[in-house]
Amino acid sequence: MKKIQSINLMSKFSLFDEKWTPKIVAELNQQHVKLCKLQNNFVWHTHDHEDELFMIIKGTLYIDIKNNETITLNAGELVVIPKGTEHRPRTNGEVEL
Repeated sequence: MKKIQSINLMSKFSLFDEKWTPKIVAELNQQHVKLCKLQNNFVWHTHDHEDELFMIIKGTLYIDIKNNETITLNAGELVVIPKGTEHRPRTNGEVEL
């Protein structure tokens, strides 16, 4: 049996500086738990087969939705973007999620 260990998120964030490059820190039920640092704008995109969860640890993330809606997320907040929803994450500084 694999040893059960806690994961220190701040320690994991300190190991990388790359932006828009998710790092897998855990797996459960055939899904990955990823950490990522973001800065500036990402591209408009859609996930056809899975929902996408954004949970903010540090900073403010804006998610533009194709219907002219913008969701603002601050540290301690999360949102689930349903599959098939065209969206674009963007920041006004570094964000950790």
